Amino acid sequence: MTAETDHDLSREPVAAPEPSPRSGSIALVLLVATGLVAVAIGLMTLGRAQAQPYILGILAVLAMIGLFNLFAFAAGIVRFADRNLDDPIIARISDHAFDGLAVTDARGHVIYSNAAYLTLTGASGPQDVRPVERVFIGNPDVSEAVFRLLKAAREGKRQQEEVRISGHDGNQGRWLRMRVRPLGNGKREARYAVWSIADITRDRERQEDVFQELQHAIEYLDHAPCGFFSVNPAGELAYVNATLANWLDYDLAEIGSGGLKLADIVSGDGAALLSAIVAVPGEVKTEVFDIDLRMRTGKTMPVRLYHKLAFGADGAPGPSRTLVISRARDERSDPDRAAEVRFMRFFDHTPMAIATVDRAGNVVRANARYAKLAQALGLDSASKSIFRAVNARDRHLVIAAINQAAEGQADIAPVEVALEGPKERWGQFFVTPVDAAENDAEAAIVHMLETTERRALENQINQSQKMETVGQLAGGIAHDFNNVLSAIMMANDFLLNAHKPTDPSFQDIMQIKQNATRAATLVRQLLAFSRRQTLRPQVLDLGDALSDLTMLLRRLIGEKVKLDLIHGRDLWPVKVDVSQFEQVIVNLAVNARDAMPDGGKLIIRTANVASEEAGKLAYKGMPAADYVRIEVADTGTGIPADIRDKIFEPFFSTKEVGKGTGLGLSTVYGIVKQTGGFIYVDSEPGQGTSFHIFLPRHHAEPEVQVEQPAVATATHGAKEAAPAAVEAKPRTDLTGQGTILLVEDEEGLRALNARGLRSRGYTVVEAENGVEAMEVLEEQSGAIDLVVSDVVMPEMDGPTLLKAMREKNPEIKFIFVSGYAEDAFEKSLPEGQQFDFLPKPFTLSQLVAAVKETMTKQG
Repeated sequence: MTAETDHDLSREPVAAPEPSPRSGSIALVLLVATGLVAVAIGLMTLGRAQAQPYILGILAVLAMIGLFNLFAFAAGIVRFADRNLDDPIIARISDHAFDGLAVTDARGHVIYSNAAYLTLTGASGPQDVRPVERVFIGNPDVSEAVFRLLKAAREGKRQQEEVRISGHDGNQGRWLRMRVRPLGNGKREARYAVWSIADITRDRERQEDVFQELQHAIEYLDHAPCGFFSVNPAGELAYVNATLANWLDYDLAEIGSGGLKLADIVSGDGAALLSAIVAVPGEVKTEVFDIDLRMRTGKTMPVRLYHKLAFGADGAPGPSRTLVISRARDERSDPDRAAEVRFMRFFDHTPMAIATVDRAGNVVRANARYAKLAQALGLDSASKSIFRAVNARDRHLVIAAINQAAEGQADIAPVEVALEGPKERWGQFFVTPVDAAENDAEAAIVHMLETTERRALENQINQSQKMETVGQLAGGIAHDFNNVLSAIMMANDFLLNAHKPTDPSFQDIMQIKQNATRAATLVRQLLAFSRRQTLRPQVLDLGDALSDLTMLLRRLIGEKVKLDLIHGRDLWPVKVDVSQFEQVIVNLAVNARDAMPDGGKLIIRTANVASEEAGKLAYKGMPAADYVRIEVADTGTGIPADIRDKIFEPFFSTKEVGKGTGLGLSTVYGIVKQTGGFIYVDSEPGQGTSFHIFLPRHHAEPEVQVEQPAVATATHGAKEAAPAAVEAKPRTDLTGQGTILLVEDEEGLRALNARGLRSRGYTVVEAENGVEAMEVLEEQSGAIDLVVSDVVMPEMDGPTLLKAMREKNPEIKFIFVSGYAEDAFEKSLPEGQQFDFLPKPFTLSQLVAAVKETMTKQG
């Protein structure tokens, strides 16, 4: 604003003249009309000839008056105005308004202004009125705002600006609020702009005073000798004063940006205490908490919180207001306060949930761990009864313990109960009575330790021990059964050799052979479960192995079930026993078929699983490594959750009696585990079942080629006809010569084996155990060509016998026979010793084939 303008605004304004009311009278109109009528009547009495000059004169005068008015209207001397503008009430409202008002036309000329406008713009009178842009021309502080107002006026928009006018000659400046708007919504009214100017200096001064007071209040709060913070319902820090930020070693700007939550500055489970306040709609609660705050460096400091929280009408909590008193100095200044601080820190940071309860079980006080547990169990903040944390079926145990404590009984036995909540959780409650003289409101102190993980670990250990015990039992039973079956199968072979197929008893003998073979298959399944079977692993491409099984699987599952075999690309090699792997797939396929009586789909999918991916799968007990996964999935009935953990147990079956042995999945489990792999099951009732088998990737390494014992019956597989595989081959000459020392503690089995070997031309010397065998070796003076010995024998077992005989005769040949697996005694053998192994049960042809092969190979 120029100096001239400032001078004009500082002058005493001249009030606008009082607008005169518009003159006019109905009587004058009637008088003029009466005169015209009288003249017309008078002229009519004169006659037409005499009246004509007068009529023409009167018309001429009226014409001149009309023409004069037209020129006056065109020149603006005479105007026709709206009657509403002549209304004295409306005129006085605008003329005497506190805000300055002015109306400009499309060219920017002021066509109306009230007295306040003249005063605010410094005009001396109506003839000196100026539009806004001319009043403030040249003032750089105002020109930009005026430009925006003019632009809005031209576009027919509303605009408001607040500007400060500097004072002149030491006078204090003023604040003005300027507005512009169109006169109306019509096209004609939009050409006119209504301007208003208001002096808001006093309002601005009051706002600045309030702001200064607020700044002082914030300054006082920030530098108060105590901390202060506010938390919103989402748990985020909405405000922290400078004192608390300094205590916690945080930047105040960082906290104000919303980057911290309450849990970030509260140590342990203390945040759960603040969020566990019982909601009461419409009330304001203030609670006192003694907790530890966590600094940015990780250190803690003890504090006392005065936590104020207001609840809405619906019970929803609003932002909190919390006063923080540091208690770190109390530890040095006041021993009693220091002891209280130490107790509260111990109380809130103990791993146990602690609460004091009354006789009805309502919680009177609780530590942070209990508050966190209540939230984890899904209990609402209004649940003050400790019984609500216990499952209904075990609630009576806790009620009984608290009743005993309320009666003053000591040494109450702890109770372990199921906790309430969506998941299965367990807790152990230790209840201690409270002295009635100390506090009438509290009846007992309850310590609760969650035992969910411990019980899960105990169950896992118990399950593992049970499986191990059953495995040992199965292995021992299998060993004894193998001895019995060996005798049966050997005697059966003698009967078959003595009878022709045309003999009436030949079919009965064959029936004995078939049932003995079935019994041998069950024994192998027991050994597979106990992981004590003999495996002959070899490097295998699973894609090729599964392709070879396709035809067999289609016959097993039938026409109602569709088989989809999906091979992964570039499968890694694995090292497994082919026959045992086939048994795994066949057993799973048969189970899937039985789960789809009305038909469905069986999907066998293979894929590589890299170490990183295996780690993300988070299967229990499976370390991160490279695996090849075989997934066997069906669309059957699924497995109920209550029996899902039992499916790998031996003799567990959901089938009817006589339709299953319960060894199918336990055999699968044993084979996979003995191979070094892992097996898991995913199933939902009605959604099908998926078995996931993970076999470790085989990395090829240079190996020393060692001649392996080639025993015909060493590879016994899953299929029932496997023990007779040798007999299916073309008959070969199994006769031979030489002296064989047969060592077997089972007398009947030893006699049958010796008879079979003698029938093939060998000289057989028998011994009951290792000690007797050594005596026989001394008596024969090196005439023994081959020793066929059992592994488990009294006095001296097979490995010890091998070591002792090799010391006397390093070239002696050895075959071990046993109902146990080869690796069950392999660790007890001296390194570098060569021997062959024949697993029981075996047939006569398998025995003599193994003897002849060993006689010609070793040595």
